[in-house]
Amino acid sequence: MYDMKSRFITSRGITALLLCLLPLGLQAKLHVVTTLTDFAVVAEAIGGDEIKVTSLATGTEDPHYVDARPSFIRTLNRADLLIEGGADLEVGWLPALTSKARNRDILRGGKGRLNASFGIPIRDIPTQRLSRAQGHVHAKGNPHYMMSPANARIVAGNIAAIIKRLDPKIGTTVDSNLERFLNDVKKKEEEWAKRLAPYKGTKSSPIIPTSTTLPRSLD
Repeated sequence: MYDMKSRFITSRGITALLLCLLPLGLQAKLHVVTTLTDFAVVAEAIGGDEIKVTSLATGTEDPHYVDARPSFIRTLNRADLLIEGGADLEVGWLPALTSKARNRDILRGGKGRLNASFGIPIRDIPTQRLSRAQGHVHAKGNPHYMMSPANARIVAGNIAAIIKRLDPKIGTTVDSNLERFLNDVKKKEEEWAKRLAPYKGTKSSPIIPTSTTLPRSLD
């Protein structure tokens, strides 16, 4: 009787232990969805293998006029975090998708929604009254701020902060990746500054790499 009782208790203990460990092994990675590939590149550099990143737009699409495919709704429904450019960059196609995704976390003000432009001084904000007759205009300023590596650093900080808030257990990894990313950007900026030095004061300069050419190693 004692042996049977001991085996029963031991069996229950092992079962309980396995049930406790099971969620740790099966826990899904944080699913980050970005509107553009620029933000996907930075998110991957910051989150590394700890997160899953999906970009809605491709690198060849006009960010103002992305084809809002029905499959995007399903992707957004399963997203833990949505990163947008802000400044009305995606105003022509993103709102319709998020409103149908049935995911309150990625709605404006939700815990899983990030406006990547937070903290960035947006340039070229119109001071005059605008109208549709003027064609393509940026009512809230120029949303193409990722052409500046300096702004990529700000975006990286914003992404790191919200990932850590959503998944605190990977905070150490995120901090380490962010530091590496910022150091890599600094090195590239110094390299680009030397290359452009001969052209200082001229009316035009060679095109330097934009944020879309900044992978994890910034090669």
